[in-house]
Amino acid sequence: MRTHLTVLAALTLALAACTGSGDPEGAPPRPSGSSGPSGPAASVRPIATGLEVPWAIAFLPGGDALVTERQSGRLLRVAPSGDTSTVATIPGVDPLGEGGLLGVAVSPAFADDRLVYLYFTAADDNRVVRTTYDGRLGDLQPIVTGVPKGSNHNGGRLKFGPDGMLYVTTGEVGDPSLSQDRDSLGGKILRVTPEGEPAPGNPFGNRVWSYGHRNVQGIAWDDEKRLYATEFGQNEFDEINLIEKGGNYGWPEVEGEGSADDEYIDPLVTWTTDEASPSGLAYADGSLWAAALGGERLWQVPLTDGDTGAPKARLQDEYGRLRAIVRAPDGTLWVTTSNRDGRGDPADSDDRILTVPIP
Repeated sequence: MRTHLTVLAALTLALAACTGSGDPEGAPPRPSGSSGPSGPAASVRPIATGLEVPWAIAFLPGGDALVTERQSGRLLRVAPSGDTSTVATIPGVDPLGEGGLLGVAVSPAFADDRLVYLYFTAADDNRVVRTTYDGRLGDLQPIVTGVPKGSNHNGGRLKFGPDGMLYVTTGEVGDPSLSQDRDSLGGKILRVTPEGEPAPGNPFGNRVWSYGHRNVQGIAWDDEKRLYATEFGQNEFDEINLIEKGGNYGWPEVEGEGSADDEYIDPLVTWTTDEASPSGLAYADGSLWAAALGGERLWQVPLTDGDTGAPKARLQDEYGRLRAIVRAPDGTLWVTTSNRDGRGDPADSDDRILTVPIP
């Protein structure tokens, strides 16, 4: 049986804040010098500083990481030592609103095919391209085009699953009707082949794997190959969902848990929107780790056979808005800040990539 956890503190404040901003990623500046319940983060250290809204991280086989910068359109290479270089500025990126250069994924067969995948907002759509990388990028080959674009809710996460297929998260770009339209690529989790075609076994014969999403920016698999996703709410509840083939997650009919007799899949975890606005998601050491933008913390969600335990707040109010999170080859978590995106309260060294030991 799934565990449904709703954190109800400060709901009234969350409603007022979201009504005022109309933006699920919005948050008031954090109090200067504040420290959250997780205590001092003495073991956390910066790997790279002075970045411009880093959005996604994907590791190369040798241990260096490729990092996207949303607003600048730059693809960076960052070594564990902190050495940082620009691989390329991606042509055709249109950084309108929440759009820009978003997801990055490295082919599971990179040692042989040298392929890298990028998700970005272009002039007319959001799209996935692939290119070779052997010290420099090759030509960009579009493999998924026509994903709706907007000033917000552009989705953007790319990850290869345990099945070797590429999973792509998309948003409904402020048009909730797209989420329930299985012929639209908006408000979905897509599952495609490395060439961008509908993956074998997809439930509707197209690229759609699950639907009824508002804006998914984080996906991760546990040791049993179960897929989980973060979901931005509107005025009430942010979510973590266990993703099922062909599942309908309810937006815009349901935010948070629905009624017992509806056809929508309930979330595993809900938070009020000021506690989370969850973006990146990783799995490590028996827990999901969700990077929170508005909540300005790292949420640890213990897992047992697909059920969730009580979420624990880490790094609360220590580093501001947190966007991307991945497990590094050395077993730590790499986490990016997103304080220079126009909604944060940047420190002099922002934006940063932090290395966070798993407690």
